[in-house]
Amino acid sequence: MAVIKTIDLVGVSTEGWQDAASKALDEAAKTLRGIQGFDVLEQSAIVEGTEISEFHTHVRIRFRIERS
Repeated sequence: MAVIKTIDLVGVSTEGWQDAASKALDEAAKTLRGIQGFDVLEQSAIVEGTEISEFHTHVRIRFRIERS
């Protein structure tokens, strides 16, 4: 029987929301095995003056739990 676990992360980028999502996935992949996919839950931005200074992408990453 397979069990899928999830974790939520927020990626941050100065380039865009897609880059922020990629950064969250890259960070998760450093410590998780068996990543199955992720859902984008929310996107937001930090504004300084009239410019976007940071893009934030909230993702829920799914990975398979491995039993020995």
